Amino acid sequence: MSQQANSPLPADFILETYRICKQLSSGGFSLVYLGFDEYGDEVAIKEYLPATLAMRKEGQIKPNIGEENLTTFRYGMKCFFEEGRALARLSHPNVVRVLNFFRANETVYMVMTYEDGKTLQEHIIGHSPLKEDFIRHIFVQLLNGLREVHTHRLLHLDIKPSNIYIRKDNSPVLLDFGAARQTLTEGTTRMKPMYTPGFASPEQYRNRERLGPWSDIYSVGASLYSCITGLAPQPADARLSRDHLALATVVGQGKYSAQFLETIDWCMRLDYLARPQSGFQLQKALMENLQSPSQTNSALLKVVSAFGKLLGK
Repeated sequence: MSQQANSPLPADFILETYRICKQLSSGGFSLVYLGFDEYGDEVAIKEYLPATLAMRKEGQIKPNIGEENLTTFRYGMKCFFEEGRALARLSHPNVVRVLNFFRANETVYMVMTYEDGKTLQEHIIGHSPLKEDFIRHIFVQLLNGLREVHTHRLLHLDIKPSNIYIRKDNSPVLLDFGAARQTLTEGTTRMKPMYTPGFASPEQYRNRERLGPWSDIYSVGASLYSCITGLAPQPADARLSRDHLALATVVGQGKYSAQFLETIDWCMRLDYLARPQSGFQLQKALMENLQSPSQTNSALLKVVSAFGKLLGK
């Protein structure tokens, strides 16, 4: 089946207790809609619909799935559903909140809170290069959410500026987990792994048994690198063959503090054992040299300090 764009569900379509308003975005594995719940509150609705396995033409509701793709499609649907179940257990202000997930129209839907703001990628495009203090504050908060994810034995596996949403109050929220589609590509030749060049860790290309929190840390480092350069770094698979990545300590010299740039390079080391091994470890480094911390960040410092004492650090 040749890959084409799937047609979205029509405006005002009723899906369980939700009403579709419009399509927000689409990707290789899913479509995302703006919708309203039964109380009139805005929600984001994510529909599992991989274009390489299923096709929905304009005017249709259910996807057309070829017999040869049915097993893979259903396996992916199961992974997507299990991802929704796992994320629904998370309740953290810096992680997207899953409100509901259900099967309908021969596929699966995930209902999430709708956030008002714009992505970090949009900030980078509009304000590059970003100021160091802004970057530190955003990622210190974001790592609170990522630590919660890792505490539940989950990995994000798709952290990048376009999956980091900045609310209007400048608080970040982590969007669009990649675990389901990463799982879907394993053990099948029908689907190619969906890596975001420059942001996926080396372990996502090779040695997947070594995936861990440090893999998400690499992606955080790559996102930090993009904040200071305005560009995605050299992809990890290319770096494994011939590393041409210009270090942050080189490209950011004179524009950012040495400690900040060294922290970015630390996150992006190819050897997973040479990176920060936890979100807490990286968060602690990013809290150094914060300028004029707000009461919120002062509280964060106390929390991290107390957590460190519990760990004996």
